[in-house]
Amino acid sequence: MNESKYLIKGATLPSGESADIAIADGTFIEVGKAGSLDAAGSTVIEATGLQALPGLVDLHTHLREPGREDAETVYTGSQAAAKGGFTAVHAMANTDPVADTAGVVEQVWRLGREAGWCEVRPVGAVTRGLEGEHMAELGAMAESAAGVTMFSDDGKCVSDAVLMRRALEYVKAFGGVIAQHAQEPRLTENAQMNESPLSGQLGLTGWPAVAEEAIIARDVLLTQHVNSRLHVCHVSTAGSVEVVRWAKSKGINVTAEVTPHHLLLTDELAATYNPVYKVNPPLRSREDVEALRAGLADGTIDAIATDHAPHPTEDKECEWDAAAFGMLGLETALSVAIHTMIETGLLDWQGVADRMSHAPANIGRVYGQGQPIATGNAANLTLVDAATKWTVVPRDLASMSTNTPYKAMELPGTIQATFYQGVPTVLDAQLAQQKRSEA
Repeated sequence: MNESKYLIKGATLPSGESADIAIADGTFIEVGKAGSLDAAGSTVIEATGLQALPGLVDLHTHLREPGREDAETVYTGSQAAAKGGFTAVHAMANTDPVADTAGVVEQVWRLGREAGWCEVRPVGAVTRGLEGEHMAELGAMAESAAGVTMFSDDGKCVSDAVLMRRALEYVKAFGGVIAQHAQEPRLTENAQMNESPLSGQLGLTGWPAVAEEAIIARDVLLTQHVNSRLHVCHVSTAGSVEVVRWAKSKGINVTAEVTPHHLLLTDELAATYNPVYKVNPPLRSREDVEALRAGLADGTIDAIATDHAPHPTEDKECEWDAAAFGMLGLETALSVAIHTMIETGLLDWQGVADRMSHAPANIGRVYGQGQPIATGNAANLTLVDAATKWTVVPRDLASMSTNTPYKAMELPGTIQATFYQGVPTVLDAQLAQQKRSEA
């Protein structure tokens, strides 16, 4: 038995066909009809009844290192990614120090390679120190060993239109993309939750939908003007979906993502005053949730991205006003996608593979990821048992933090195996002892 060779027997491909999948030397060496491939010399994984997907790719992950290792590290965050079926994640720039230089993005990239649980793609800051005043070293980060292609001040908006235009123009030279956190700062000063009659009843400062929609409208026009590429982070309102839909109808090169929590949870949860539901952008109305699901189904929204935002206990178990924004997402993302999109009939498995693997890999220019499960492609693979349900227990998650909004919730779909470049990082729903390391 060769530990570097695997035969996955009887898995269901996104197309619905049952197949045997042979893996060796980091690639799919053969994909054939179920029962057709020879198991000699291979470790056999019985996968009848399991759904096979290309390894998932997350466009929006906060790994917190360097600076906030009390919340998460590259190592623990990439373990959480593997358990969630991800083989690549984009690590956001709002670390301490900020990932605004070649040195910092290379540090994060090397930590990911040493960890070996998944591919870690650093996202570079658009502005120095995320301060929104001077453009960061975009070219140096692009030319670094990390090969940065995506830039974002996520957590803050690039609110200066002149600076945003300059950044959009600059990244054209190397095929980069600006990922905007759409939040007009003056419209959201001290905002705590979605602006609605409920926010008034609860005495929490409202966060108007137009604060997001106005920035997206401005930026798609800027993108059209300079003929560049824009990605919109965590779209959360029905109006934002309409703006993106209009921009695409005009041929503007814009892509957009939605988080799992915005596909499932609503602002009514703020009535509990439990800060686990405090997130940026805030949970919105049921009507917004329905519009986001429809936009994801029809392709207006290109990808599901987790916005995995771990926080230590003291930053979340406090008064709502004082609590940090953000919630965990990596280990529950596919389950929420199954619940909100597959079980509702809005997407089939091919659609989930596109929104959680193909499209995000293309947006982030992550070569070797997001490829179909086909002979000769890189062996990045997720096997999920969609028929089983699991109950979310925060302490059982791989993340260092426990701020999941799904505590005690029963969700469909368990990740049974994850393969990263041909090496299993998860087997039998547990982190594997063996992992890939490129240190």
